[in-house]
Amino acid sequence: MDYQQTLDFLYSKLPMFTRVGASAFKKDLTNTILLCKAIDNPQEKFKTIHVAGTNGKGSTSHMLASVLQAQGYKTGLYTSPHLKDFRERIRINGKMMPKQEVVDFVAAQRSLMEDIQPSFFEVTVAMAFDHFAKNKVDIAIIEVGLGGRLDSTNIINPLISVITNISLDHTNMLGNTIEEIAGEKAGIIKTHTPVIIGETQEKSSDVFTAKAMQMQAPIVFADQILKAKDFKLKKNLLSLTVFQGDKIKYKDLQSDLTGIYQPKNILTVLEALSVLGKETELKIDEESIYKGLRNVKKLTGLQGRWQTLQTNPLVICDTGHNEAGIAEVVKNIAQTTYENLHIVFGMVNDKDISKVLSLLPKEATYYFCKPNLERGLPEAELATQASTFNLVGESYPSVLAAKNTAINNAAPNDLVYIGGSTFVVAEAI
Repeated sequence: MDYQQTLDFLYSKLPMFTRVGASAFKKDLTNTILLCKAIDNPQEKFKTIHVAGTNGKGSTSHMLASVLQAQGYKTGLYTSPHLKDFRERIRINGKMMPKQEVVDFVAAQRSLMEDIQPSFFEVTVAMAFDHFAKNKVDIAIIEVGLGGRLDSTNIINPLISVITNISLDHTNMLGNTIEEIAGEKAGIIKTHTPVIIGETQEKSSDVFTAKAMQMQAPIVFADQILKAKDFKLKKNLLSLTVFQGDKIKYKDLQSDLTGIYQPKNILTVLEALSVLGKETELKIDEESIYKGLRNVKKLTGLQGRWQTLQTNPLVICDTGHNEAGIAEVVKNIAQTTYENLHIVFGMVNDKDISKVLSLLPKEATYYFCKPNLERGLPEAELATQASTFNLVGESYPSVLAAKNTAINNAAPNDLVYIGGSTFVVAEAI
């Protein structure tokens, strides 16, 4: 098979969560263990950092990778899902895995795949571990796909574990309460392995503390140690000053990730790097922290986080797709200057969309659309449900049609926001 045929095989033959939803989620690590055993357990041959959380784990993973790259470490980065190119999931120092390596891996493991019938995600995890081991990375940032305890990535023994936050998402698989979901995320906490929690939350903090005590794992809450103040946005950079107690720890720290939700992730990253420096032989200096946080998109290729696609009119997209994520998006919209608001919006059919719709601004023109995948929520159904929340607009047969209509309707000083689903953003980009 060539590269495109290999991708077609992966997409069509393996159960894929983005396509079919919960039925593709294997609540078991057996297949991942078998796949990795067949390739001599590559996950044991390099250092890792494990990152979980409902929101922010992608940004946090990319920031960690960017700082480690800036320090000079050969850094692997495994994330999901991808937006445009499958190989976005597997990078070393920002460079995507070569197409031929994808072809060779699938060819070598095809017989085993056909025997054990792994999911798409299980195969990509093994592929990433194999790529990182063969290329002898110094360290790899491994982002959890879904949950934590039974996620395919949870066969690693990381230097540190990071959990950004908890909110209601994927409740059909992870549980219907914050406590239940926190219990699944806490499954990445390993014996004697430091864990950094990004946000102190009333319903989840005790779950994490109890699990850490059980595993004899040192635990810290980043937002109890560090505070961010003096936010400024200028020249597409977010500037802030970070305090530890009443002392300035990082003055005028800048990030090219400009969403107003990013300071929470930045504090998580800074505390994770601090613990990493204290607990391991890896050392990260202040210069690399400043450089890494300022150049995340350039160094790692991150897209889709409050990303400006064009100006005049201003077109911005964001991958926030659950209640907590959309709440942050709405805050960003409120802090943006515009005359009229146009919102291109689509969702998948296994989310509790009522809570999301209740948060969206009513003073906007909506362009409802369906992302091009089986799980996509039909645009007419989305529009009908949105109307019950007084969200008014038309339906469009594709993301591209909705996007183009919104941009054509917008005046130069208007804002066009595109979101609701990672897959809507992928098509818009």
